Amino acid sequence: MTAPNIPEMPGDDEEVEVLVPVGDPPPDDVLLEVRNLRTYFEVMDGVVPAVDGVSFSLRRGETLGLVGESGCGKSVTALTIMRLLDIPPARIASGEIWFDGREMLSMPLGRFRRIRGDDMTMIFQEPMTSLNPVMSIGDQIAESVVFHRRVSRKEGARRAVEMLGKVGIATPERRARQYPHEMSGGMRQRVMIALALACDPKLLIADEPTTALDVTIQAQILELIKQLQVDTGTSLLLITHDLGVVAETVQRLAVMYAGKVIETGTVDEVLLAPRHPYTEGLLDSIPSTARRGERLNAIQGTVPNPFRMPAGCRFAPRCPYRFEPCDPFEPPLEPPGRSEDRLAACWLHSRPPIEDHRVDVPPHPNLLKPVPR
Repeated sequence: MTAPNIPEMPGDDEEVEVLVPVGDPPPDDVLLEVRNLRTYFEVMDGVVPAVDGVSFSLRRGETLGLVGESGCGKSVTALTIMRLLDIPPARIASGEIWFDGREMLSMPLGRFRRIRGDDMTMIFQEPMTSLNPVMSIGDQIAESVVFHRRVSRKEGARRAVEMLGKVGIATPERRARQYPHEMSGGMRQRVMIALALACDPKLLIADEPTTALDVTIQAQILELIKQLQVDTGTSLLLITHDLGVVAETVQRLAVMYAGKVIETGTVDEVLLAPRHPYTEGLLDSIPSTARRGERLNAIQGTVPNPFRMPAGCRFAPRCPYRFEPCDPFEPPLEPPGRSEDRLAACWLHSRPPIEDHRVDVPPHPNLLKPVPR
């Protein structure tokens, strides 16, 4: 039974300033493809390049991990994909976001709202600030189902109870009548997962889904997400800074630093044989039983000031392998070997342009070794 009157959201016919796509659609097996995405924040002190030329792809049914330290641009990338940033101060300077064969940035915002929450959903970092404190859990899930699936409120309520049961919440009928403040952190996160999956999305973006949860609950939440993904065939973009989480969860990995993707590959390739000094430094700083009692390694220096980014490689001031071309030239993200699916942005694996190209410098030998796990 369909709802008789579903109110249109404000701005459904609103035309917004959008970017015109310049490329062709990706292959059919690619659900999400981000191309050269640049999202800047214009603030009083200047312009912050939060996301500066990010590119990656996610195949149907695949799990991709987006990792990096806090402030590297992971969450801004996700919010740009979902078009949830306030514009201004945010500004999408360039790029394309292809989802299910359609370019999202050139789509009117009103039409995109029908996709967001239906085919494309997101689990936010802190459920207590993402859930409505004055609406019951069941009503919040049912509201999304009624809007996107155009069903009756009764059917929406039934679907809400069904989803609460699927995410492992006991007595879902009673829990559906409760409010967010009546639940624990782990329970609220399960509610967020139920809300995100209620309309059977094709893409699920999980932004730090285990933040502020204890280790036991973290494991339960991650296992729940993995199982639901297998059951539904949903593609998953998992955003985290925890390499231990991605090692057990994702299939492919993209590492970000200072607003850029600096390495991609399968999870085994990246974690067992890193091809970028930053990735090597992250792995080398993880405690292990093999180095019990030893001092942990740390990446020297600090993240560059966003108002004064280095002209060349942004990791060069902290890099132990820094050499002549690193300061003036920005390395391209390209294959460090024969595999086209493995990419790294480092002059250790590329032929750097020196001066006016009259000087030929051979690729630097691979100094990066697999890190013991």
